[in-house]
Amino acid sequence: MAKPTYNELLEAGVHFGHLRRKWNPNMAPYIFMEKNGIHIIDLNKTAAKLDDAAVAMKQIAKSGKKILFVATKKQAKDIVAEQVKTVNMPFVTERWPGGMLTNFATIRKAVRKMASIDKMFTDGTSDNLSKKERLQVSRERAKLEKNLGSIADLSRLPAAIFVVDICKEHIAVAEAKKLGIPTFAIVDTNSNPNEVDFPIPANDDAAKSISIILKTMVDSIEEGLAERKFDKDKQVEDEREDALDFDKSKSKTLAELEEEEDEDANKKSKKGVAKSAVKIKEEEDAERNKKLAAKPVRGGAVKKITLVKKSVK
Repeated sequence: MAKPTYNELLEAGVHFGHLRRKWNPNMAPYIFMEKNGIHIIDLNKTAAKLDDAAVAMKQIAKSGKKILFVATKKQAKDIVAEQVKTVNMPFVTERWPGGMLTNFATIRKAVRKMASIDKMFTDGTSDNLSKKERLQVSRERAKLEKNLGSIADLSRLPAAIFVVDICKEHIAVAEAKKLGIPTFAIVDTNSNPNEVDFPIPANDDAAKSISIILKTMVDSIEEGLAERKFDKDKQVEDEREDALDFDKSKSKTLAELEEEEDEDANKKSKKGVAKSAVKIKEEEDAERNKKLAAKPVRGGAVKKITLVKKSVK
């Protein structure tokens, strides 16, 4: 993550505050001095706060959650839209729709309505409408796209919001505070830094100042997303290796079982051969004893012959 240097912040005019008569006393810790009736912001504290905000932003992006950027000021609209699109995060650059966070379900209905209008024009259903009705639907679609097109992918409440000017976007800050959503913001000398969780003392009117702060935030988000992708790929690779190891151990176990079965079969066959030999011997002895018992003796008398049965172990 490339952090802006002191000179880069100075060249971008980050240190310029508002007139003394417009200052907020809560910004006193971040003011370096007063010159020609204008407060000068301490860039050392700006750099420190910027680093803290970037680290927190990176962790949120790494967790896979969305961060909503809010900037309806004329000089900040194009900068936010251009830079935030690169990281695929939602943003609001037109009028802030009241209740966007606290009444998020209604906003989602409007987004779904926009999607249904798109579907109507895609599948040809709009051909059944009259010319006047099609014109009305098209105008409604354009209005929804202007206000809500940039948050069409926001399916749930964002994990955090980034605000360029908290005085102008006080409704967004109040809604986020009510819902307990972490707030990042550029705070000028006329703002109250206590209203946000991660204040970044800087000039919120100059386009260069807004651009350099926003670029740092976007870079931290990109880094967090890259680390998330790397961790996912590593997890998939580990699971694949575990599966291969399991298959190898399973095949080895099957081979051992087959070997044991072969050994058992050989033992059984040897035992069967031995039993067959014993049975044949017993049959031969029985036949011999039978012949001896039936053999006649001289003089008509039959001699009693004791049969001896051999037992073969």
